[in-house]
Amino acid sequence: MRFAETEIAGVVIVDVEAHADARGSFARLQCPEDFAAAGHPFVPAQTSLSRNPTRGTLRGLHYQPAPHAEVKLVRCVRGRIFDVAVDLRRDSPTHRRWTATELSADNARALLIPEGVAHGFLTLEADTDVLYQIAPAFEPGYEAGVRWDDPAFAIAWPETPALLSPRDATYPDYE
Repeated sequence: MRFAETEIAGVVIVDVEAHADARGSFARLQCPEDFAAAGHPFVPAQTSLSRNPTRGTLRGLHYQPAPHAEVKLVRCVRGRIFDVAVDLRRDSPTHRRWTATELSADNARALLIPEGVAHGFLTLEADTDVLYQIAPAFEPGYEAGVRWDDPAFAIAWPETPALLSPRDATYPDYE
């Protein structure tokens, strides 16, 4: 695996190193020892799948506040997404800044999202599936979010969402 830091501390692009032959390819997607050696210890406690039949589906921007904050490793296993992380850590020099990358089944790239950073994505193809590995396990009742189009972040989404939940559409402005 190759780990590339983004401009937001702790948000890391993780690329696979596939071994290919006539049969196809094989790649390690997550290894606690590799993550720890790269300075990002991560041992998933839970794995979840988001299925999205409609192109232009927007999910997010979600996070879990302390004391139930999560670290997420997000990977697109079918289709393509525009994946976004927004720094909500008030003591961070990149507070309110965002970073994005395209995740796809073809590039097998993942995005590691630390505690205190909101996450969301926009599907760029119909029938897109997104795999989440989360630590610690999700704690129901502590979900939080910020609005996808909040001017405090000015995220340059590649297109206007075609579908989003009422909850995601009505989060209040970030303060």
